[in-house]
Amino acid sequence: MFQRFSATQLATGSILIALAVTGLKALAWMLTGSVALLSDALESFVNIGGAVIAWFAVRYAQRPADDGHPYGHHKAEYFSAVAEGIMIVIAALVILHAAVDAFGRPATADWSTAGLLVNALAMILNLAWARVLLAAGGRLKSPALAAGGRHLMSDVWTSAGVLAGLVLALASGWAFLDPLLALLVAVNILREGWLVIASSIGGLMDTAAPEEERRKIEEIIHRMATGALQVHDLKTRRAGQALFIEFHMVVDGAMTVRASHGICDLIEIALRDALPEAQVVIHVEPEHKLEPAGIKPR
Repeated sequence: MFQRFSATQLATGSILIALAVTGLKALAWMLTGSVALLSDALESFVNIGGAVIAWFAVRYAQRPADDGHPYGHHKAEYFSAVAEGIMIVIAALVILHAAVDAFGRPATADWSTAGLLVNALAMILNLAWARVLLAAGGRLKSPALAAGGRHLMSDVWTSAGVLAGLVLALASGWAFLDPLLALLVAVNILREGWLVIASSIGGLMDTAAPEEERRKIEEIIHRMATGALQVHDLKTRRAGQALFIEFHMVVDGAMTVRASHGICDLIEIALRDALPEAQVVIHVEPEHKLEPAGIKPR
């Protein structure tokens, strides 16, 4: 259903979903007064800020290359993901404070079951949208959407754990489970925030393409470089939706520029057919540039 939606449309949908889920979780907290449900609502509040930042980042990343940014604006999405990770960490610290404070207040496990049902509805909505974002993040090669999907999926597991714990607290009367669950939620959110920040920093540091993608690139190059003597020094990097590929191709020194350029064209066409987002740079060299570790085309 959402496969035809653009990254911008999905980012807009994330804002609307975040608003709806946060409203539902806030209602659940007001119906119960549970600090664990408050922590769950605070995490969803972060989702609103993250969704808004992602919306701006996705739109900016789609701008075409210009004189100031000749390689495009693709990395803007990584900044969005880092900002969301920082907000997740801040939310976790707020939750930790609330949980520690709740341990010092006497409480009874007499929460409204209606509040738990409302929170369950919010969890189901988050789960459905997380699956949409995770699929779209891989399909569109969007770090911002993928980070949002991972965060929402973490939110789903958080909500499931909180609901299970509160049901146990209601059944047993163990009110201390409420702040204890809030502490566990905070630790989980801290972990998720770190993972989001770490993966985004990797993109900003020009991390190479995934191993599976690199193997596909190597197979295409070796298959299409017929007429060349050797291919070596393959380098790849991901920048949001863009994939940059660079390598050296050694040819017979007597080969004409036209002939070597023809081989390059065949390789570039094959790479872009398999990976439409690829931007390819090929450095042609004469035979005295042969490398011991180079690979001979098939």
